Amino acid sequence: MAIAGIPWWTRDIGGFHGGDPDDPKSRELFVRWFQWGAFCPVMRLHGDREPRQPQQGTTGGATCCSGAANEVWSYGPEVYDICRKYIQVRESLRDYTRHFMREAHEKGSPIMRPLFYEFPGDKRSWETSTQYMYGNKYLVCPVLEADARTLKVYLPPLEDESKWTHMNGGETYSGGQVVKVACPLDEMPVFVRQ
Repeated sequence: MAIAGIPWWTRDIGGFHGGDPDDPKSRELFVRWFQWGAFCPVMRLHGDREPRQPQQGTTGGATCCSGAANEVWSYGPEVYDICRKYIQVRESLRDYTRHFMREAHEKGSPIMRPLFYEFPGDKRSWETSTQYMYGNKYLVCPVLEADARTLKVYLPPLEDESKWTHMNGGETYSGGQVVKVACPLDEMPVFVRQ
């Protein structure tokens, strides 16, 4: 979307329709989507969950059913703690996000950037489609597979002696390589450009 000239966009975390907050698979999907949402232009939790609530009445003949609860605490204590962590991450990025949203408005530069946007001379950055830069500092590696607890990520080469620092663990890596990192349910790999 961003590279198509639409820098401000969103999607409903967890998908709009379906998903049972009591189902372990739905919970995992919700967590991974929520983590990704913290590093999107707009972070939006919205949807119509299952099972639907009983009809409460009608208005002009239309039904007035409501979906199941969809708040972060509706998915159980483990999911709530993970979501709270990523809400705090998003909040800590408030000024950073505002800076790049302003830049998007004034210059058309997207905040969510394909790797080749930041690393145009790196062939592998043109071939990597499951990672992106959030602004010019954060390399975001969403977990896209169910039950994944490790992830191979590509770290683009950096100039000088700069390194990539894993946001969760603090380990540093040189660019220009693929590394395998842990991604337990409470972590999505994000690397900070130093």
